[in-house]
Amino acid sequence: MKFTDIYVNREELFSLGIEETSGRFYVSFPVSNRLVDYEEYYAIDQQMFERFQNDVDAAVKFVNRCRRHQLDELLMQQPGWNRGTAI
Repeated sequence: MKFTDIYVNREELFSLGIEETSGRFYVSFPVSNRLVDYEEYYAIDQQMFERFQNDVDAAVKFVNRCRRHQLDELLMQQPGWNRGTAI
């Protein structure tokens, strides 16, 4: 998978982008475990992608649900046994 960030919000620590191979849109944020820092990627549709660029509050609410693992069915890559915690 090749993830390309289109929008980065440094204050709230999340990104919006496109996975180049599939053309799917995503929201991502950094996570960390004892061994490594990495990003988790959650699939979103084009409407959400466009909305979140213009409505940061809506994006943050969505990202916070992802950080609490409430939307794991949208994960684009399943985490390993040592899943990280959102930074």
